[in-house]
Amino acid sequence: MERYNGWRNYETWLVCLWLTNEESSSKYWELLAAELWRDAKSSDILTREQVARHTLAERLKDEILEHNPCPEACLYADLLHAAISEVDWYEIADSFLDDVPKNEGDE
Repeated sequence: MERYNGWRNYETWLVCLWLTNEESSSKYWELLAAELWRDAKSSDILTREQVARHTLAERLKDEILEHNPCPEACLYADLLHAAISEVDWYEIADSFLDDVPKNEGDE
């Protein structure tokens, strides 16, 4: 698969660009990533990293979809949904979680 500017695809790169391009948006997601990391607990199945990653990816997707400007069925809504379905939310979550300071004894 061909990557786009180091990201999985154009759609993922574009969403991350918009989330980080404005200081208030970038700060919001950075703080949320740190909060979710602090609150994440490992389970019998998932590591702490996997829990934080999954939770942040779901929040990213949910909040983006919540602000959908085309709620009615139409050509533009279908195109928008097709593009959003290509976004790798986990890759974006990883980019925010990579910047969260983690302590050695953290668990």
